[in-house]
Amino acid sequence: MHRILFLPLVACLACGPSRNTEQKVEDKAPAAPGTYAHDAEFLRKHTQNVIELADESREAKILLSADYQGRVMTSTAKGDSGVSFGWINYDLIAAAEKKAQFNPVGGEERFWLGPEGGQYALYFKKGDPFTLPHWQVPAVIDTEAYAVSLSSPTQASFTSKATLTNYQGTEFRVGIARNIALLDRNMIGERLNAALSDSIAVVGYETENKIQNLGDAPWQKQTGLLSIWLLGMMTPSPETMVIIPFHPGPDSRAGITDDYFGAIPPGRLVVSDSVLYFRCDGKHRSKIGLSPRVAKPMAASYDFRNNVLTLIHFSVTADAPYVNSTWKNQEHPYAGDVVNAYNDGPQPDGSQLGPFYELESSSVAAELAKGETLTYKQMTCHLQGDYKLMRALARRVLGIDLDNLNN
Repeated sequence: MHRILFLPLVACLACGPSRNTEQKVEDKAPAAPGTYAHDAEFLRKHTQNVIELADESREAKILLSADYQGRVMTSTAKGDSGVSFGWINYDLIAAAEKKAQFNPVGGEERFWLGPEGGQYALYFKKGDPFTLPHWQVPAVIDTEAYAVSLSSPTQASFTSKATLTNYQGTEFRVGIARNIALLDRNMIGERLNAALSDSIAVVGYETENKIQNLGDAPWQKQTGLLSIWLLGMMTPSPETMVIIPFHPGPDSRAGITDDYFGAIPPGRLVVSDSVLYFRCDGKHRSKIGLSPRVAKPMAASYDFRNNVLTLIHFSVTADAPYVNSTWKNQEHPYAGDVVNAYNDGPQPDGSQLGPFYELESSSVAAELAKGETLTYKQMTCHLQGDYKLMRALARRVLGIDLDNLNN
């Protein structure tokens, strides 16, 4: 098992580096765009509370930000020169200004709360129409920094508190705790039930996310519930495909929603009897979701250009309530999705936020008595290597043949 190192990305200005050290820094060429080093340098320059976790080899690394709610901003499996997997909104971060509705700074796993829309929405005020001009992301998951409550050679923890009011007028006093732990190669192999060749570069981490009812009243279905919602913004290539296995059955297709932003063009979504393939190249705005009736506890993507397999693992409880986030008054407010994928693309006016794509998962809806806590965990890992090795790994972990997708 590798020893994990914890390295804050904070320059010790008071240390008084020698003239030779200063000269070396000045002469150092900027890191190439798209690399981990480039994004680490950028975040170090434009934000204050960035934390790096790295393994002993300095090959597997992740960057965390307390400024941005303890989110995982990006990661790499091949050190500073390796691909930076998380999408980062450079223009918004560099501008150092906060937008009124939503600050999409990026990051490959961020902590959010659901539901977004519907009669128990957290993102709309009571009586407002469910339209974009009235949509508002709560500050505690958008602009507020979290406190760093713990750091060690293997992990970092963040905390926050907030008072939120939903569309019905129900008030929630919420305690938030988030822990991120870097996983070593052996841990990841055990989770995937697969032997990982030394020729496959890997980085992985698990986040443990908690919400606690700090109020005096219980959280009940009839007045609205909350859920933990984890969203990962990844950098796509023109050859990125999302792969989501699901439980087969005569009505399994009814458990898959694919019309969030209108019909998905032919060739961009293929649904078989037990797995779906969703093209996520950042060129067409679309979204899919799977209900807990059919979802398995994993989702993946494969980037054929860089030979990167990305996986998220989470829990699914088939008979539990999941919040519904659709932007309308809902007939079934607790019949929501457990896993989603989003592909960014141009808006009708031609503008575009990304390109990026997202892998998302959600916890059950939290029916919590006073003082009770809901805990939700997710593992994210990226694996990169020779195509033949990656094809064999995808067959082992996902039960699919990458050759069938690359035609």
